[in-house]
Amino acid sequence: MQILLIDDERAIRRALKEILEFENCQVEEAESGAQALQQLGQKTFDLIFSDIKMPQMDGIELLEQIKKMGIDTPVVMISGHGTVETAVGAIKLGAFDFIEKPLDLNRILVLLRQVKDRNNLVQETVQLKQVVKKIKGTKIIGQTPQILEITAMIEKVAPSDARVLVTGENGTGKELVARSLHDISNRNKAPFIEVNCAAIPAELIESELFGHEKGAFTSAVKDRKGKFELASGGTLFLDEIGDMSLSAQAKVLRALQENLIQRVGGEKDIKVDCRIVAATNKDLRQEIKEGRFREDLFHRLAVILIHVPSLNERRDDIPLLTTHFLSLICQDHGIPTKNIDAAAVSALQKLNWTGNIRELRNIIERLVILSDHNITVEEVRRYANPSH
Repeated sequence: MQILLIDDERAIRRALKEILEFENCQVEEAESGAQALQQLGQKTFDLIFSDIKMPQMDGIELLEQIKKMGIDTPVVMISGHGTVETAVGAIKLGAFDFIEKPLDLNRILVLLRQVKDRNNLVQETVQLKQVVKKIKGTKIIGQTPQILEITAMIEKVAPSDARVLVTGENGTGKELVARSLHDISNRNKAPFIEVNCAAIPAELIESELFGHEKGAFTSAVKDRKGKFELASGGTLFLDEIGDMSLSAQAKVLRALQENLIQRVGGEKDIKVDCRIVAATNKDLRQEIKEGRFREDLFHRLAVILIHVPSLNERRDDIPLLTTHFLSLICQDHGIPTKNIDAAAVSALQKLNWTGNIRELRNIIERLVILSDHNITVEEVRRYANPSH
């Protein structure tokens, strides 16, 4: 935990710093409100301790400035002359808590636990907000033997920390498999963090995964945690792992071997604990032969292999998927669920699904928008992609 400690008395700072560092916290000090604001403008902290009575800018003024800056880091106020009115005033202004001098060790330890729980909850809430639309209706839909085999595999594998490599064409639902593994795992109360390795430029992927220190490169104006740190305790989903550069692959391999990372521009090892689920639409064995993917990393990732079939290989699931998407899309649009003729469903089953389930969902949405209450086979033929 990164902590900023603000107090004009060096003895108090030293005593509190010793306690916090004993609890494996990383502590930075500031002897005034002005110095603290400068540090807060350059770096993100998990917790702030601030004395109330300080010259020039007191703790209450500092708290007001922190809130104006939009910093939501928990602030614990410290006072040697505490009164109920002072404590209530600080809490009303947005302080996380209020403690009195002389400092009580047990009280500080309890505070650290509370802040850790609070920060985990905030992080989880952020992730949930980001994926709320994606999560809605993400149960794996299907009754074909291939899908039943995948769901059985997920139930077996999820409680372990075994690394999983999910393969399959674009749009088949590889991310859904990864989320399902996380949702029924022992890590489901911690974050599920996704990284699309194909969408991030090669020169930025290491910063994205491992974070960076201030000044590591031109735009690195403050320290930043990477996805490995953010996913600690939870699951890190490395989507399109086959598109990752060889230099980033080497660093990921070290992280998997030692559970340690180094931020870009940093020299300190940071311990991480996250379950890795990777996915790719590429043939990694062929990529290894052609020198584009490390064989040792492949074996680290592919402890468990799950292959997701294409929609063309599971056409018998199209009626179930169609019903599911009809309900979901109509709900999203705030309209009554539309019907679809049996002949229309049969027509969908005969199409060539090059975009797989993602393409099916798009076509169902198009049919919902362009059709009347009842979707007919003629409308399926009219509104399906020209490639069909």
